[in-house]
Amino acid sequence: MLIYYQQFDSPVGNLSAAADDEKLRAVVYGHKIDGYNKVFPAAIDQENEIIATTKKQLGEYFNRRRERFDLPLFFNGTPFQKAAWNALLQIPYGKVITYSEQAKIIHKAKAVRAVGSANRLNPISIIIPCHRVIRKSGQLAGYAGGLEIKKFLIDLEKNQ
Repeated sequence: MLIYYQQFDSPVGNLSAAADDEKLRAVVYGHKIDGYNKVFPAAIDQENEIIATTKKQLGEYFNRRRERFDLPLFFNGTPFQKAAWNALLQIPYGKVITYSEQAKIIHKAKAVRAVGSANRLNPISIIIPCHRVIRKSGQLAGYAGGLEIKKFLIDLEKNQ
């Protein structure tokens, strides 16, 4: 199976997307592109249809013309990680929840730290919206793109 990837500019800096011929596999912040060589050693630096659609939908999102993504997703992880990432997909646009609320969604109320760890490993940033999860105190907590980008994304959605 061929994996394609491509870097592109966005309002939150350089992003990279990776996809096979059927599903989106990753959207990461530019500084993480080196990881492709380890995870996808034979990845081809080339746009395919999935990446083109991803770029288009992200552009619409950043221009406040899209609240939901319609992309075929593939994420590889443990059953717990997949449950945590699927829970993220249930958070409505413009809303935030706490890590403990996310843990309750997957029926693991005491697994708050594990949920945070799973979110940290989310392979498809923005589209699987881990930026919508905050601390119980209302403070922002870790985000792969940095807290400034997390705040930007939350504000973008709230100011719709």
